[in-house]
Amino acid sequence: MKLEVKQNCPLNNFEPCKQFDCAWFMKISGTHPNTGEPTDEWGCSMAWLPVLLIENAQQSRQTGAAVESLRNKMIEEQSNLVQFISESEIKRLK
Repeated sequence: MKLEVKQNCPLNNFEPCKQFDCAWFMKISGTHPNTGEPTDEWGCSMAWLPVLLIENAQQSRQTGAAVESLRNKMIEEQSNLVQFISESEIKRLK
């Protein structure tokens, strides 16, 4: 079942949407996150806001995961370097 949203504007006393006469009516282009298909859709900025906030949160989580992965790799490399320097110093002192 598909729900049909009424095209009324809460910013204009719930009158019908003015669509292209409104500065907040905009086109969103990109790829659908679930299907990967390209999409071009027109809609109200206020209606797009929750979708864009969810997308922003997803991108932030991915960025956080990438930073954590880099951090872990750098710690591993630093541990290897410290171990190498310690071994070299022990050999030098013998």
